[in-house]
Amino acid sequence: MIRSMNIAWWVQRWADLHPKKCAIIFQDETITYFELNQRANRASCWLQSLGIEKGDRVAAMLNNCPEFIELFLASARLGAIFVPLNFRLAAAELEYLLKNSRPRLFVFGQEFSDAVKKLEVEDTRPSVSLSSVGQKSADSAIIDYSVTSATFDNQKPFLTRSLGPTDPEEPQVIMYTSGTTGRPKGAVLSHRKTFFNCLNADIFFKLHFDDIMLVILPLFHSGGLFIQAAPTIYKGATLVIHPKFDPAKVYQDIERYRVTKFLGIPTVYRALVKVNSEDRSDISSLKVCAGGGEKTIPELFEQCREAGLAFRQVMGQTETSILLWASEEDSFKKPGTVGRPVFHAEVNIVDKYGREVQPGDIGEIVVRGSIMMKEYWQDPVRTEETIRNGMLYTGDLARMDADGYYFLVDRARDMYITGGENVYPAEVERILRQHPDVEDIAVAGVPDERWGEVGHAFVIAAKDSSLQAEDLLSYCREHMAKFKCPRSITFCEDFPRTSLGKVRKMELINKMKKF
Repeated sequence: MIRSMNIAWWVQRWADLHPKKCAIIFQDETITYFELNQRANRASCWLQSLGIEKGDRVAAMLNNCPEFIELFLASARLGAIFVPLNFRLAAAELEYLLKNSRPRLFVFGQEFSDAVKKLEVEDTRPSVSLSSVGQKSADSAIIDYSVTSATFDNQKPFLTRSLGPTDPEEPQVIMYTSGTTGRPKGAVLSHRKTFFNCLNADIFFKLHFDDIMLVILPLFHSGGLFIQAAPTIYKGATLVIHPKFDPAKVYQDIERYRVTKFLGIPTVYRALVKVNSEDRSDISSLKVCAGGGEKTIPELFEQCREAGLAFRQVMGQTETSILLWASEEDSFKKPGTVGRPVFHAEVNIVDKYGREVQPGDIGEIVVRGSIMMKEYWQDPVRTEETIRNGMLYTGDLARMDADGYYFLVDRARDMYITGGENVYPAEVERILRQHPDVEDIAVAGVPDERWGEVGHAFVIAAKDSSLQAEDLLSYCREHMAKFKCPRSITFCEDFPRTSLGKVRKMELINKMKKF
């Protein structure tokens, strides 16, 4: 049975070495490593009592909470495959994920009961058991997690070579991508991948046994689970878990618990810098702030630095987790960079033939090594499209400078061709964001009879501005080549986004088509 690459064993090891060390702080509750190990054992026994075996899927739709971590650990201990689900999805989307992953058990927070009632999963094969966390459900068919698991206090699961993980390459998690187009894909992530991702995060965050990591990103996503929670547990450090993001609460808890490490997306940092200075607490304990999930504009870097939140950039994706990172100094020395490759991975930029490009040339980022996903769950076609000749094609277009720093250009699938010319929306968006009356911008290619595709800009105007479409089109003509200029503009109040803050451009386009 594997040990050193299994996160459940890390908890057991810390429970043996430092049983009184604080593992989790959640809403004023403190959980030691000894207690966390006991909870993981209890949850493992509970899963076995429900017939969960090695290879079975255990789906969980929960807010950030200790129970999420317990089930994650328990699944790893048994060799079951943990399937975290995004609670922001609509019923039809959740139904698709459940029917695709076919879990034996679906654990959900009681606050999501209304959404679960809308799901049609009774006839799924194998049959799925339902369990709720929180207030007891009125439905007797739904298992009460807290009550039923408590009967296994102080017990350990029965494990043999056939009842538990034995190979680091065995699946640990199926994490669904929050892609901006098409059906979500279930990235199958192994125990080995989690281990090497933790080693990369260890270097990136400069993690220590005494660190306090504040987690506000959702644990159902790679950022919260694999870049923060798992590496913190690997080091025997402490997690401060927030059930949801509250800017004022972030400042308060950084001071209260002397938080040392933090990760957020640009949307989070934009909210943090807007908090009134008198409402900000002492954040001098913070040693590392990290930002990822979308490209960060230089102005936000400066605003964060002025607020005492100078942060380092990280870039990754569900299929690989951390790929590239830039230090605080790199971000100012090389404006716009997403950094250089992590230590435990081979990362390169290649052309359409798979050949490495020269510095300055645009190509697709590819990855090889232990941080790669195994496959897309039940999807050999898209697996073969993504993993070719042992390399994982990320779909991200980038260029590298002479010093080895990467600069994102765009998503490969976001590129559109107008009149034979390639247009990268990210480049157009970068220019339009410089307009003083533009709050946010999203550019996408839309069909055109003459040119094949042309650009369409979705714009959120700055507050109290009187920006008109013609003003922006005129600005475009002044600052970029004609073929790059959007041909039309839609003004929006807000943008639909993925859990990482990325704009769902297809939703914007589909909405536009209806009018």
